[in-house]
Amino acid sequence: MKTKKGGSRLKAGRESNPVVRALVEMAFIIFLFYSNLLMGEFTRANAGQGKSLLSAMQDVVTPANFCIAVVSALVGYLIFEFLRKKI
Repeated sequence: MKTKKGGSRLKAGRESNPVVRALVEMAFIIFLFYSNLLMGEFTRANAGQGKSLLSAMQDVVTPANFCIAVVSALVGYLIFEFLRKKI
């Protein structure tokens, strides 16, 4: 379908690629995981002394934490997808 101003095609409906949607949802869960870790690191570190953002990031961003974040994101995505189809 062409627009009146004649150029781009419009997509009928709002159908998105399921792989892209899964990746976006998982990326959001990973973001929430890391932001929670970072807030906890600042809360724990600032109780006694101040800590810079760089040093807190070095403590939080590790291969083990990344693996935990990816597995948690996958499990979270599967649970929400199950609930989305069930409801």
